[in-house]
Amino acid sequence: MAKAVPELTLVSKNGSSKSPVKIDYSALKKAAGVLRAVNHKLRQSMIKMLEDQGKMTVTEIYVKLRLEQSVASQHLAILRNADVVQTERDGKFIYYSLNEDRIAELADLVEELAN
Repeated sequence: MAKAVPELTLVSKNGSSKSPVKIDYSALKKAAGVLRAVNHKLRQSMIKMLEDQGKMTVTEIYVKLRLEQSVASQHLAILRNADVVQTERDGKFIYYSLNEDRIAELADLVEELAN
């Protein structure tokens, strides 16, 4: 059984018109998780390195950032779950790279929300 989605009624600035708006709180929670994933200094450093280098292994990332491998892997997993980075296996190596379509979507959303 699907949960009922709460409905908000918005009033225009002059108070004259009302329009119902439905917010999908499940989608909102997922979107907040994606924004939370990129709103972290270490993960932003990883994104910047991947932007500069194109693709890197977890070893290259943790060495360059002077992290424990497990810490780098945890943060990369958060970025991967948010679909911000993608992986590609080449033999025994797994390369991380940016999901440029996702980054573009995030940039558009952030710009829209910030303005």
